[in-house]
Amino acid sequence: MPALLFLAAAFVYPVVLLLSQSVSGEQGGFTPDHYLKLRESFVVGQVLATTFKIAGWTAVFSVLAAYPVAFLLSTVGKNRRNFLIIWVLMPFWTSFLVRTFAWIVLLGRNGAINQFAAALGLPEMPSMLYNFTGVMIGMVHALMPLCVLTMLSVMEGIDQNLTRAANTLGARPSQAFLRIYLPLSIPGMAAGGLLVFITALGFFITPALLGGEQETVIVQLIIFQIKDLLNWGFAGAIAVMLLVVALIVFFFYDRLVGLSTLSGGAMRADDKPWRNPIGWGGRKLGSWIIEALAFVCETIGRGVEMLRPTRPDRPRAPAGRRVLWLVAGLILFFLAGPAFFIIPVSFTEGNFLGWPPEGFSLKWYESVFQDPLWIEAAVRSLVVALLAGTMGLLLGVPAAFHIVRRSRHKTALIGFLVSPIIMPNIIIAVSLFYLFAGIGLVGTTIGLAIGHTVLAVPYVVVTVVAILKQYDERLDQAAYTLGANKAKTFRHVTFPLLKSGLIAAFMFAFVISFDELTIALFLAGGTMTTLPRQMWDNALLQVSPTLAAVAAMVLLFMTAIILLSEYMRRRREKA
Repeated sequence: MPALLFLAAAFVYPVVLLLSQSVSGEQGGFTPDHYLKLRESFVVGQVLATTFKIAGWTAVFSVLAAYPVAFLLSTVGKNRRNFLIIWVLMPFWTSFLVRTFAWIVLLGRNGAINQFAAALGLPEMPSMLYNFTGVMIGMVHALMPLCVLTMLSVMEGIDQNLTRAANTLGARPSQAFLRIYLPLSIPGMAAGGLLVFITALGFFITPALLGGEQETVIVQLIIFQIKDLLNWGFAGAIAVMLLVVALIVFFFYDRLVGLSTLSGGAMRADDKPWRNPIGWGGRKLGSWIIEALAFVCETIGRGVEMLRPTRPDRPRAPAGRRVLWLVAGLILFFLAGPAFFIIPVSFTEGNFLGWPPEGFSLKWYESVFQDPLWIEAAVRSLVVALLAGTMGLLLGVPAAFHIVRRSRHKTALIGFLVSPIIMPNIIIAVSLFYLFAGIGLVGTTIGLAIGHTVLAVPYVVVTVVAILKQYDERLDQAAYTLGANKAKTFRHVTFPLLKSGLIAAFMFAFVISFDELTIALFLAGGTMTTLPRQMWDNALLQVSPTLAAVAAMVLLFMTAIILLSEYMRRRREKA
C-alpha cells in the first residue's frame, strides 16, 4: 500500500495533471485542437518514427551483445561472477554525459580509434560521429548493462543439469543450447529488450550529441515545445501519443511472454490459440526458428565430423567455452573502455578533451576542489541519492514481498509499480515540475529526492522480486514452528539471507539517482544544482577536462564502494 500510494501521488497524479493540458484551450475548457495539429504535423510523425527506430535497434543490439556476457556470468563461480559484474556496471559509475563526450573524442575523424588504426597501417575509417552509427554505439554502451542484469536474473535460475543431461543423451552442445537453454532464457531476453527499448524512448542527450539532424528524437521535440515555445498543450499531446504507443508495445509484450517476466517470472503458457492468438502464434514462430537453427547446427556438426573425425582417445576440446570467453571479453572491454579512457584525459595539460593527453597536470582536479559549486553539487547528489535509495527500499521491498508471497493480482501490481519505466523521464520531470511549482518543492532537496524515488522504486521492486523467487520460504516456516514471530523471523532468518540482494537493490537505486539529469534539469531550480546538472551546465559552456576529472573521481568513488561491499560479503561468508 505505501508504494501504491506514493506512486499515485508522485507519479500518476502529476502526469495526469500534465496530460490534461493536451485537451485544454488557452481560455480553459475542453478542446481537441492540439490533437488535430498533431495529426497534421509531418515533423512529429517523422521524429516519432526516428525515435522508435533508434530505440528498436538499440534493444536488438543490446540483447545480442548482452546475451553472451549474461550467459558467461551465469555459468562461472560466484567470486568470478562478482568480479565480472564490476566490469559490466562500469558504465553506470561514469556519468553518461562524460561517456558521450568520450565517444566524441574516440569516434572523431582524428580520434583515438582512427589514430590506433593508422598506427597499425589500416585505412582511415569513415566518420562514425553525427550519424546513426554514432548514436547506436553510444546508446548500446549506455543501456546494455541494464539488459545484462535483467538476463542474468533469469539465467541464474536455469538448471545447468538440463543441458548436461541432453549431452549425455547424445545431443551436440549446439543442439542442447538451442533446444533447452535458449527457450528457457527467452523471458530474460524479452524483459531485457523491453526495458532497454522503453528506456531508450526517453534518451535525448546521446542522440543530441552523437547524432545529426536525422537523429532528432521525440523528447527533444517535447523539450522544445515546453522550454522554447511554452506550448504545454501541444507538448502534452505529444506525450500522450508517445505513452499510447508505449502502452501498445507493453500490450503485445504481455500477450507474447507476459509482464511477470520483467521480475524473472515464467512466460505465459496459453495453450489455446483462441485464448491468446498473439502469444500462441509467437511461440509457434519461435519454436520453428529454434528448430531450423538446431537443424543447421546439426548438419554443420555432422559435416565437420566427416571431414575431421574425433578419435576416442582424444576428446574434443571445449572450443565453445573459449569462444564464449573471447566474445564476452571483447564486449566487456567495449563497456569499460571509455571509463579507462577518461582517467588519463583528466590529467592533461590541454584545455580540451583530446587524445593523446598533452603532458601531465593536476590543475583540473585542483579547479574542482577550489570551486564551491562542484563541492556543493557533489554533496547534494550524494544526499539525494542516499534519500532516494533509502525511500526506494522502504517502499519497494514490502511491495516485492507482497507480490511474491500474497498477491493474487501479480501482473496488475507489477505493471503499475514498474509503470514509471514506461514513461520517458522527461514527462515525469515536467509533470513533477508542474505540480511542485505550486507547492514550493522546486529547488529543494526533498523535491529532488521524491522525483528520484519515483524512478528508483520500479528497479528496487524488480530486483527484490527476482531475489525472493529464489528464496526458500520453508526457512521462515521452520522458524515459525520453532516459536519465532514474524519480526524475529525477518530479523534473524530472512534479512541475513537477503542482505546481499537488498544491498544490490539499494546500489541500483543509488546509482540511478546519482546520475539522473533529466529530473534535475527541471526540479533543481535556478540556484540549486546536482553533480550531473553541474556537469551539463559546464558542458554547454565548454567541454573542458574538468568534466573528465569529475568523472574520474566519481568512478573511483563508486568502485571503492563496490569493492568494499564485495570485501565485506566475502568476509561474512568466511565467518
